[in-house]
Amino acid sequence: MTATKECIVSGMRPTGPLHLGHHFGVLANWLDLQEKHDCLFFVADWHALTTEYADPKKVKGFVPGLVLDWVAAGLDPDKCVIFQQSQVKEHAELHLLLSMLTPVGWLERNPTYKDVATELAGQKDLATYGFLGYPVLMAADIILYRSTAVPVGHDQLPHLELTREIARRFNFLNCPEDKPFFPEPKALLTEEAKLPGLDGRKMSKSYGNSIALGEPLENIAPKIKTMLTDKNRLRRTDPGDPAVCNLYPYHKLLTAPEKCAEIREGCTTASFGCVDCKKALMESLTAFLTPIHERRRALEADPERLWHILEQGNAKARARAAESMDAIRKLLNFDF
Repeated sequence: MTATKECIVSGMRPTGPLHLGHHFGVLANWLDLQEKHDCLFFVADWHALTTEYADPKKVKGFVPGLVLDWVAAGLDPDKCVIFQQSQVKEHAELHLLLSMLTPVGWLERNPTYKDVATELAGQKDLATYGFLGYPVLMAADIILYRSTAVPVGHDQLPHLELTREIARRFNFLNCPEDKPFFPEPKALLTEEAKLPGLDGRKMSKSYGNSIALGEPLENIAPKIKTMLTDKNRLRRTDPGDPAVCNLYPYHKLLTAPEKCAEIREGCTTASFGCVDCKKALMESLTAFLTPIHERRRALEADPERLWHILEQGNAKARARAAESMDAIRKLLNFDF
């Protein structure tokens, strides 16, 4: 590890196949970060239990699929550490210790706690200690590795500030003022490139409006043909407005800038029809997904490789986590 590199920790919950929205919202940033920083990316299977506690068996089944999506998309285990949260028990130990010093009021005013509880009201009972306290587990995930930066969008800043508060409180209670143990990780603000779903709503597997990263091209083509465009463009000769067309956000992310500008010009002048626009998008998607699918096929031909990647990553994460926990126990006088 190079001393000048930021240590960055981030994770995803294993809840099913990743789609294009996940790629451009999170993965694309991770691919860039792994080239510049000391990165640890983890499968957050314990976090998945905060909402899936009634059916924990299915969580394990999603773990290799998530790693498959990551590595096929370009995450390189030689450039970053890929590991499984539940296989590094130090996360649970630090979570327990941090929970002893975290005020309940900090957790109750967490805006995401209220938002998710409202969103899933009637679907799941989230009146659990685990759901209320998940930001403490998240803080443990981050500061266990003494990370110095966390990639977040603007809507995630309250999460990170709570992590910083927990780290600050631990340092205040247990460390000399001039020798804090945990850094207060800074926000590495990222502009999330959000893609709408095929029907214009938020892209989601539950809405059936997503394009999975591993989805065959022959299955994607019919979806593109039925995508919503500018509803006010009733005829081929009518000029369109890319700002309200569901295809244009895809072109901005997937199509070469020169071609994208040409499509925009063609739409607004009616020299380029919606069918032409969809054909161009399918070409861009094919160019983007083909290398991902090729890497995916190679991984699927050697399924043991995914577990090997996790085993190696788990070992690396455990070694670093164990070193931190040894020092934490000494600070707390629990090094029996």
